[in-house]
Amino acid sequence: MNAGPILLCAGGTGGHLFPAEALANVLVQRGHRVELATDARALKYGGQFAASTVHALAAATPSGGSLIAKAAALATLARGTWAARALIKRLQPAAVVGFGGYPTVPPVLAASYLSVATIIHEQNAVIGRANRFLAPRVTAIATGFASLARLDERLRAKVNYVGNPVRPAVIAAAAAPYPAVAPGVLHLLVTGGSQGARIMSDIVPAAVALLSGAQRARLAIVQQARAEDVGRVAQAYRELGVDAQIQAFFDDLPRRLAEAHLLIGRAGASTVSECAVIGRPALLVPLPGSLDQDQAANAAWLAQLGAAWVLPQTEFSPDRLARELAQCLDNPQRLQAAATAAKRAGKADASAALADLVLRIASSASGEAP
Repeated sequence: MNAGPILLCAGGTGGHLFPAEALANVLVQRGHRVELATDARALKYGGQFAASTVHALAAATPSGGSLIAKAAALATLARGTWAARALIKRLQPAAVVGFGGYPTVPPVLAASYLSVATIIHEQNAVIGRANRFLAPRVTAIATGFASLARLDERLRAKVNYVGNPVRPAVIAAAAAPYPAVAPGVLHLLVTGGSQGARIMSDIVPAAVALLSGAQRARLAIVQQARAEDVGRVAQAYRELGVDAQIQAFFDDLPRRLAEAHLLIGRAGASTVSECAVIGRPALLVPLPGSLDQDQAANAAWLAQLGAAWVLPQTEFSPDRLARELAQCLDNPQRLQAAATAAKRAGKADASAALADLVLRIASSASGEAP
């Protein structure tokens, strides 16, 4: 393997950056230098990233919008690819690893043109559009789920199932046993992610209001809400006499999940994987409207294992959620069984497995024995 760094490529959201961060930690622990290529939106996450240098590259999403907008996005991607080509020629990386999203396209595409070893990691149970575009061009494909939908059958030989890498804070939180419920307080963690917190702010307090006073007295809620919604959500719980902490962002979310008896949230790959590794049941409301329906596939995987319950957004009403919460309060054994199923499904060693794959591919590309 050449002495160059491993260049990780991710951006746009924490959902892409968190698994890249987890891989970076393992590679650095093994003595390898890591650099990160991302877009301007994701630079705010870079402070905790174990990278010697963070490089910002131009990227845009060419799907949706007018023809003019699509043309502008393609031009931005072309500009980013040209800049990435110069960066890769200068860095001479041993391998380039992409984690999905269009910010991944310029550096991975440029690396493939320059015959550098390339790996993409798909966090979801359905391959995303950016990774689908890159898949024929890369050396290997790593997956977060045992099955991957919408991948060209001719590319199946490239697939390596490693699981979804999770941050060290998640591994640490996974050591906590599932907390006892009956007859005490039921701890709920409510998250929405960057695209889904508003509906949680609308539905969850309204559902809690439908519970009896005795049931509400047994709830303790930690809820993520959009900044503009924090005040009204906190006020709603105060009026109901419910113990609740409401914030726009929790920097210790893995610990909060470990303390929870149940997560209510979206079904992004990071959320689903962290529930499994920590071993916590979830009531999942997949984000609707996605062309790939990736969250629906992620949620279905966890539900099939008996570790989650899925509510399509069309069924996510205060009345339905109140019934689900009442069942959890009345039957805590149901939650315990789901927590056990979640724990069985978790792959806490995914970061190490992905690191093994990356280093093996890099070594093979340089002609060394893996």
